[in-house]
Amino acid sequence: MREATPVIEVRDLYNTFGKQVVHAGVSFIVKPSEIFAIVGGSGTGKTTLLRTCLMLQRPTRGSVSVLGVDVLRCRGAEAQALRGRWGVLFQSGALFSSLSVLDNITFALIELNGMPSFRAEAIARLKLSLVGLSKETADKQPAELSGGMKKRVALARALALDPELIFLDEPTSGLDPKSAYELDRLILELRAHLGVTFVIITHDVQTLWRVPDRICFLGESRVLACSPMQELLANKHPLIVEYFEATGGYRVQKQEGSAS
Repeated sequence: MREATPVIEVRDLYNTFGKQVVHAGVSFIVKPSEIFAIVGGSGTGKTTLLRTCLMLQRPTRGSVSVLGVDVLRCRGAEAQALRGRWGVLFQSGALFSSLSVLDNITFALIELNGMPSFRAEAIARLKLSLVGLSKETADKQPAELSGGMKKRVALARALALDPELIFLDEPTSGLDPKSAYELDRLILELRAHLGVTFVIITHDVQTLWRVPDRICFLGESRVLACSPMQELLANKHPLIVEYFEATGGYRVQKQEGSAS
């Protein structure tokens, strides 16, 4: 049986800035409907990698394919069409502070797709319901929302165009443990119901245990490991050990083991 085409395929990627080498031969694939996490210490190029996949930054060399499209070669209408096939949740939520929740979600539908406002509003309300927010939330301003609600609104906006792929940049950053847990559960539910593929950049060890199928660990300008959390914690590479000792990954492992 033929294996499905990867949603993302990165091959021999190099990113250098002057004498600084951020990536030197990074390679990995993301499978359809997979939840794929990217982790690593500060300065390992997680954000640079995300920006490269999003066509916001060209690499020094290498190849990057997203949803079957070579992102380093596509231009114009093809690039715009590709952007419409993915959604992004930024670390801060990046909601437009001057717009209501409803207008934040309808923005891309109306401005980029030319959709009539009545239809865009109906879709926006559906997306709000999908992320577990009440219909009253639509009329609120971002300043009236809690941190967890802002992340959910940002996720609803990322879902507005029915994407096949969603990038999440530190989705639980700044959230209390309960809100972080609920957001993690929501990501799993959305994958189960919609079949969407997620790529997550995170340093939240609890999220790493709960959510991704595989975790790509960056270090030494390359991929040191790409595996489920249990296997990653068994990896004896010094940088991986140091990272999870510092972030408490091994303590969480013991808690998981004693609870099972």
